[in-house]
Amino acid sequence: MSSSFEKHQKRKLISSYFSVVLSIALVLFLLGLLGMLILNAQKVSDHFKEQVVVTIYLKDSAKEVETKQLEKSLAMADYVKSTEYVSKEQAAEIMKVENGEDFMDFVGYNPLQNSIDVHLKAEYVTSEHLESISTDALNKDFVEEVTYDNDLVNLMNDNVKKISFWVLVISGIFTLIAVLLINSSIRLAVYSKRFTIKTMQMVGATKRFIRRPFIWKSVKLGIIGAVLALIGMAIVLYYLNESFTELELLSNPILVSLLFVIVFGLGIIITWISTHFATQRFLNLKTDELYY
Repeated sequence: MSSSFEKHQKRKLISSYFSVVLSIALVLFLLGLLGMLILNAQKVSDHFKEQVVVTIYLKDSAKEVETKQLEKSLAMADYVKSTEYVSKEQAAEIMKVENGEDFMDFVGYNPLQNSIDVHLKAEYVTSEHLESISTDALNKDFVEEVTYDNDLVNLMNDNVKKISFWVLVISGIFTLIAVLLINSSIRLAVYSKRFTIKTMQMVGATKRFIRRPFIWKSVKLGIIGAVLALIGMAIVLYYLNESFTELELLSNPILVSLLFVIVFGLGIIITWISTHFATQRFLNLKTDELYY
């Protein structure tokens, strides 16, 4: 009978430890993903901003030397990431591929213009900078027109500000929920040992002596949970980096390593603090209060 009871208690204890490890692993994994999002939010934003194209259309009378000079001056500008000269013949081929038919068969000639596609650095993709760049280009006699999607730029910049704000808010809320979830799981685990705590206290053991094995056990569970979370983060990060190589998610290994260290440290710190206060609560209870 006694052996059966001990086995039952042991199974309950293992189940309790498993739930603590699982809670810690899931919470830290989600916190880690949120951390990755925060670290790469600017990089993702910059990537989409740099897809905005400023197209400078050239007059048919533009001389080759003028075109080359404009290309060179743009390539050397601080605000330009890359430029690409697109001849009217290339533009016609692109339209042919996109539309599936050759429009020149109907028109009889190529009405398109030679152009230069300009990709700006992310920090310069604002309405003010685009207007300034457009004005400078139009001041040249051989430039016919400058086009860009100003509405898209404004929408993109507004959305980046909103997303950045809400990511910070959600991060704070999620961190608080994470601490509460882990704390709840650990308190349940300590609750099953409340009579052991009170018995040790009654025979003269100090609070520090009683807390030590509980804290050490919880810290070990926290380490296991953190390791599982880090493995999950590494898998997701590797998959995202392979799928979206242009984002270069692993381009700064120091920041990535720091994030992993922070997540691992949180697993230890949160479990240590939670166990400390959980055991303290039962240490301060009277014997008859343990049954409630």
